[in-house]
Amino acid sequence: MQIILENLGRRFNKEWIFKEINYVFSQGQQYAILGPNGSGKSTLLSVLLGNLTPSEGRIIYKGQEEILPENIFNYVSLAAPYLDLIDEFTLQETIAFHFEFKRYQHGLDAAAVLDLLALSKAEDKPLKYFSSGMKQRTKLALAFCADTPILVLDEPTSNLDTQGTDWYLNLVEKFAKDRLVLVGSNQAYEYQFCPHQLNILSYKK
Repeated sequence: MQIILENLGRRFNKEWIFKEINYVFSQGQQYAILGPNGSGKSTLLSVLLGNLTPSEGRIIYKGQEEILPENIFNYVSLAAPYLDLIDEFTLQETIAFHFEFKRYQHGLDAAAVLDLLALSKAEDKPLKYFSSGMKQRTKLALAFCADTPILVLDEPTSNLDTQGTDWYLNLVEKFAKDRLVLVGSNQAYEYQFCPHQLNILSYKK
């Protein structure tokens, strides 16, 4: 699996968020998308995910054959603070709903995800009663445990304490090895495992 960027740019009104990005992301590699708050990291990730269209240039998605941009969502798992969960669903219902659309990683099932979260006592509790940290752990577990070649993590440790951050890094070790991983961050501990870095400030024109 590859994501190939050719002269990629995105602007809002007359302001270019980034411009002329030529880059190749490959499966089995981990990439940090870097830049200060408000620099455009999440915008770039949204363009890569097909949620926003480029203002110039193009993106090529290559699996065993080329993948149409409107179908790339089938190959992606995302965890981000702005990703909404359904507050009325219980944790158990949230897991069941998510995996109606994604396959579990090999050897996992709903019970394994609950065990990984260590929230079995909350499985019948609606998410509206969860703390922000519990919700973020749920988003991360759903993304890591889904069998997709692309894993996108935008500010992955938002609302997590030190123990939660260690738990996140353990998930990376277990479930990120053979995937194309994109981490949007300006916190070094969130992307310390990424050998490749793309700084959005290098593409400001």
